[in-house]
Amino acid sequence: MAAAEPKPPAGAAAAGRLARGCWSAFWDYETPKVIVVKNRRLGVVYRAVQLLILLYFVWYVFIVQKSYQDSETGPESSVITKVKGITFSERKVWDVEEYVKPPEGGSVFSIITRIEVTPSQTLGTCPESVRVSNASCDTDEDCVAEQLDMLGSGLRTGRCVPYYQGSAKTCEVWGWCPVEDGASVSQFLGKMAPNFTILIKNSIHYPKFQFSKGNIEHRKDGYLKRCTFDEVSDPYCPIFKLGFIVEQAGENFTELAHTGGVIGVIINWDCDLDLSASKCNPKYSFRRLDPKHVPASSGYNFRFAKYYKVNGSATRTLIKAYGIRIDVIVHGQAGKFSLIPTIINLATALTSIGVGSFLCDWILLTFMNKNKVYSHKKFDKVCTPRRSSGSWPVTLALVLGQAPPPPRPCSADPGQSLATPPPWPCPASAPSEQMADTPASEPSRQDSTLTDPRGLAQL
Repeated sequence: MAAAEPKPPAGAAAAGRLARGCWSAFWDYETPKVIVVKNRRLGVVYRAVQLLILLYFVWYVFIVQKSYQDSETGPESSVITKVKGITFSERKVWDVEEYVKPPEGGSVFSIITRIEVTPSQTLGTCPESVRVSNASCDTDEDCVAEQLDMLGSGLRTGRCVPYYQGSAKTCEVWGWCPVEDGASVSQFLGKMAPNFTILIKNSIHYPKFQFSKGNIEHRKDGYLKRCTFDEVSDPYCPIFKLGFIVEQAGENFTELAHTGGVIGVIINWDCDLDLSASKCNPKYSFRRLDPKHVPASSGYNFRFAKYYKVNGSATRTLIKAYGIRIDVIVHGQAGKFSLIPTIINLATALTSIGVGSFLCDWILLTFMNKNKVYSHKKFDKVCTPRRSSGSWPVTLALVLGQAPPPPRPCSADPGQSLATPPPWPCPASAPSEQMADTPASEPSRQDSTLTDPRGLAQL
């Protein structure tokens, strides 16, 4: 007697059924079913959501953001600057060649407003500055010979010598002497600086649209020699007074001239190229760029030196300059109508309107009193019966979708064999169902019409 075959484990059988069910469900086709729900409150929510989505796309997306346009950001730009004016300090008169650094006329330049001058420095030995760490000393043993401090003024000699003034002592160094703290003289250049004029010549180009424009009006009557910038009357005269720039940035000129700072001149070119070129105009704004409220890094200064010879010895004048640095920054965006972004955004708008249906379906199936009834009406499962392939008109009608297949109960087991079913009558499907939010006890009406059990056999 043959031994009985071992049965597969229950878990394996369940996994197999699950796999067969998933594979069968993968080939299912889903189609929408239209149900009209007579509920005023749900209808108000549905139309309100649609209206909000429509207003968002019409007002914000198309009018404000102009999403129907193809855009380009970051124009190609060139900036040329020129400063004019003279000023004076306690000791001399200063012109443009002396107080503008660098003098090339680029988009970043500095206007010197105060200086600390250390004249007649020569290579030799002198006391180190008291501001250098470990520079103070009492005896020579406190100073290490040939020690080089990166923040100091020179190479230490190993001697402890008296400071320039007072009773303090510091280590002696070999370098440019006297050091900056020992003999510097301060001079203020900012008395006439508010009246300095700055010409900012800017031209931009958008290569995608082959559009170019500049910020100077094309006139030949000496217009630039007698005008200054005014946003209303002279928008194409880019000549600004330094005092006007500082004032527009919200700063005090006297304080800024003593400590130094960085002011940004921002030129914005936002152009709608669907309009005429005269509508594309530069917009100027001004603000301070450096952190003035941080004591450790407040202000702006730099050092430079002027070299010469005295009796054959190399000599220099060291200048620590405080000033107002101007940074000209150019940015912008151009847009022009294009069919591709228009179609994309229109399709997005039409698709987003379906959010109203999703929200109302969620409310209908979750929070309404008769949500089970709604769910039963909304979701149907139709299984196609197996037919013999003897009648080609019926097969053709089923393939073309011209005749609805007769319903049959869905088999839970895909492998179950079925005999050839008798010809069941097929109910005629209505294009839509209307359903009112009525008490659950009222029976639902369902119209059905018997059709030819052979489908479209006359075909």
